[in-house]
Amino acid sequence: MTELAAVKTALKTQAVETPSWAYGNSGTRFKVFAQPGVPRNPREKLDDAAQVHAFTGAAPTVALHIPWDKVDDYGALAKYAQERGLKLGAINSNTFQDDDYRLGSICHPDAAVRRKALDHLLECVDIMDATGSKDLKLWFADGTNYPGQDDIRERQDRLAEGLAQVYERLGNDQRMLLEYKFFEPAFYMTDVPDWGTAYAHCLKLGPKAQVVVDTGHHAPGTNIEFIVATLLREGKLGAFDFNSRFYADDDLMVGAADPFQLFRIMYEVIRGGGFTPDVAFMLDQCHNIEAKIPAIIRSVMNVQEATAKALLVDGAALADAQRTGDVLAANAVIMDAYNTDVRPLLGEVREELGLDADPVSAYRRSGWGEKIAAERVGGQQAGWGA
Repeated sequence: MTELAAVKTALKTQAVETPSWAYGNSGTRFKVFAQPGVPRNPREKLDDAAQVHAFTGAAPTVALHIPWDKVDDYGALAKYAQERGLKLGAINSNTFQDDDYRLGSICHPDAAVRRKALDHLLECVDIMDATGSKDLKLWFADGTNYPGQDDIRERQDRLAEGLAQVYERLGNDQRMLLEYKFFEPAFYMTDVPDWGTAYAHCLKLGPKAQVVVDTGHHAPGTNIEFIVATLLREGKLGAFDFNSRFYADDDLMVGAADPFQLFRIMYEVIRGGGFTPDVAFMLDQCHNIEAKIPAIIRSVMNVQEATAKALLVDGAALADAQRTGDVLAANAVIMDAYNTDVRPLLGEVREELGLDADPVSAYRRSGWGEKIAAERVGGQQAGWGA
C-alpha cells in the first residue's frame, strides 16, 4: 500500500462524536439567540445529527446530556438513533444547574447535597446501561470563590470518595472520563482545575478512569500537545472535547482560533498511538450566531483536515533530523505537512465513500434547513436547561 493510500485508509476510519446540545439553542451568559428549526426534543436532535453523519460520513455517534436529553425510555431512544444510522455515545452528567449546587456538588460541604449529586451520576450509569453507551463524561463546576470559603484538602477527599463510588458502579466495558477546567464558574479555586489533578484521581481509581482534554480549558500559552503526549504515554488519555478558544472557554468550531494547534495536537495523537477508538474525538460546542448544522459539519471537517495533515508528516525524515540535531530541517518537516492543502485529498476520500466532496454545499442543497424551519413550529425549543 502506498503512503497516500494508507493515509486515505486511516481517514476513512475516523469518527467524530457530535454533542446533542450543539443542535439546540445555546450561547453565552449574556444572550442565547434562538434560531428557526431548532430541535424541540432529543429525537429531533438525532434527526439533525443524522444529517451531519450523512454528509460527512464521520459522525456516527451523538453524546447526550442529562437532564437536557431526559426521556422516559432510553432503550427506545437508542433504537431511534440506530434507525437513523447513529449510536448514542457518551452520557454527560449535569451537576451545575441546580440551586443546591451553589457551593458545589460532590465536593459540597453538605453530605445531603453530595448524596444528591452522586445519585445523579449513578442515574447516568443506569442510562448508559439502557443505551449501550460506554463512556460517562464528568465535568464539575465545583470550586470556591474566596480564600477560606471551604477546606481545599477536604474538598479533594470528597471528590475522591464520590468518584470512587461511581467507578465501582461502572460495568466492565464502561469507563469514566474526567474533564478539567482551570476556572469558571469558581474563580478562586476549582476542584478539578488541570490535567494533573484529573490524572491523579484517574490513576488512583484504576484503568476504567481516564482524562478528557477539552481544548478550550487551558490558560493562554499552555502547550496542549505536551499534555496529550504525556497522557498517551501514561495510557490515560480517554477523549477530547474539541472546540476553539480565543480567550478562555470559547466553545466555538474546533480550529477556528488556531488550526495549527489542532494539527500539532493531532500529530501527537498519531505519534502516541492514540488514533484508535480508545481515544474519543468528541465535539463540545455551542453555536449562537451561526447556523448550527453547517457549523457542526464544518467542525467535523476541520478535525479531518488537521488529521490528514498530521498523517502526512514524514516520520522518517523527522526522526533523522531530530537525531542529527538539525533544528530547521525538523521544523520544516512539520511545516511542510501543515502547509499541504489536504482538501482535494479529503474530497477524494469522501467520493470513494459515496459522499459529496463538499459536505457543507451538499447539505445546503439538500433543503434540510428550510424543511425543519417550516416543520418545527410550536412547542418548546431545546436549549440550555431544557
